[in-house]
Amino acid sequence: MSAHSISKFLSFAAATSLALSPIAGAAQEAAGADAPLNLPANVSVLGNANPNVRKATAVVNGYVITGTDVDQRTALLVAANRQGIPDEELERVKMQVLRNLIDETLQIQAAQAQEMDIPQAEIDQTYARVAAQNFEQRPQAMDEYLRSIGSSPASLKRQIQGELAWQRLLRRNVAPFVNVSTDEVNELIQRLEASRGTDEYRLGEIYLSATPENAGQVKANAEKIVEQLRQGGSFVAYARQFSEASTAAVGGDLGWIQLGQLKNATLEAVAAEMSPGQLVGPIEIPGGYWIGVLIDKRQVLMADPRDAMLSLKQIQLSFEPGMSGADRNSKLQTFLQGIGQVRGCGDAENAAGALGATVVTNDQIAVRALPEQLQQIMLQMQVGQLSPPFGSIDDSVRVLMLCGRDDPKSAAGPDFDTLMGQLEDERIQKRAQRYLRDLRNDAYIEYN
Repeated sequence: MSAHSISKFLSFAAATSLALSPIAGAAQEAAGADAPLNLPANVSVLGNANPNVRKATAVVNGYVITGTDVDQRTALLVAANRQGIPDEELERVKMQVLRNLIDETLQIQAAQAQEMDIPQAEIDQTYARVAAQNFEQRPQAMDEYLRSIGSSPASLKRQIQGELAWQRLLRRNVAPFVNVSTDEVNELIQRLEASRGTDEYRLGEIYLSATPENAGQVKANAEKIVEQLRQGGSFVAYARQFSEASTAAVGGDLGWIQLGQLKNATLEAVAAEMSPGQLVGPIEIPGGYWIGVLIDKRQVLMADPRDAMLSLKQIQLSFEPGMSGADRNSKLQTFLQGIGQVRGCGDAENAAGALGATVVTNDQIAVRALPEQLQQIMLQMQVGQLSPPFGSIDDSVRVLMLCGRDDPKSAAGPDFDTLMGQLEDERIQKRAQRYLRDLRNDAYIEYN
């Protein structure tokens, strides 16, 4: 399993739900958690003033979470971060992992208390499906990979058990009591029609709450997270582990929103200037700090040109190892002069062969599947035209020839049932947060 696959699995259960609530809701929740408690201005701490020096283990209603459990689950997060996690950050990560393991244990225990045990066969089947997606039907290969990174099959299977148990609890105890009226859905359809053609954004967020007393430390932590993300860390994994917003369960995904839903003028202005894939933050907002990434951008109920399906021929010129720089330049110039003389897609193979190049054909590739730098170039091209050359003289140089294009049809917008499902999912997610909070409040948890 690659680091990318691990990070995808970290959002295993949440992938089926949509987060449509604005950031303001998360900020209000965090602010509510810091409501005045009539505490004295000067606090004298008795005993150990640094709780983080304790061992990261706990007993949850009699179930022991060991240091090994924490280490093995942390290894999954480290594997999802392409650049690794600095030693000074690791203890903070482990404390967050411990909190996640406690929640996972509470979810499993709640399911067992209601006679909703997850059969081992179902856990093994899900584990095998993950292995099939990443190791070509070879669970043993995934076993070896997990051990090689310091984790274990048992740790991943425990996570699977927790995710499945929580889904089952929500289906029985939450989903049946969530109601969305026909009027609400019709009102949403009217709002969508009224906003047809306006921009909407799909944002990912990480929210860290702060008080005036700890704002400096929280900001420093947020800056470290941003640094790790810029070095290749998984935004989804970091959002799930560290974000205090309601969207943490879905990897920070806010879903498709219009900027007004952010209800924060600063965030609206920043998001309006972002490009897909761009990371920003930390940005100070009421109650804490916000880190965001623009996942995508589109126009409401309008066809997205990037959904056009292209027929392409890639013509590639490679350079032999050991070839001198002068010879490479000479070969490249000959290629560029010759490629400009190609007479349409039907002549590509013959022309490429004469120039010592190769051709790869792809008849069904979406514009959005191309690297971002090439997307706008391809959208401006006509059939039979060539893209500018790209690549490196140290390796290979390529051009793309457009041989066909099927433009997307105008978007009709989501249907009634789809919108009904989205609203239901949003309410289920909100009630799920309250459900988990109640489980925490009723639990007996002893830290070691």
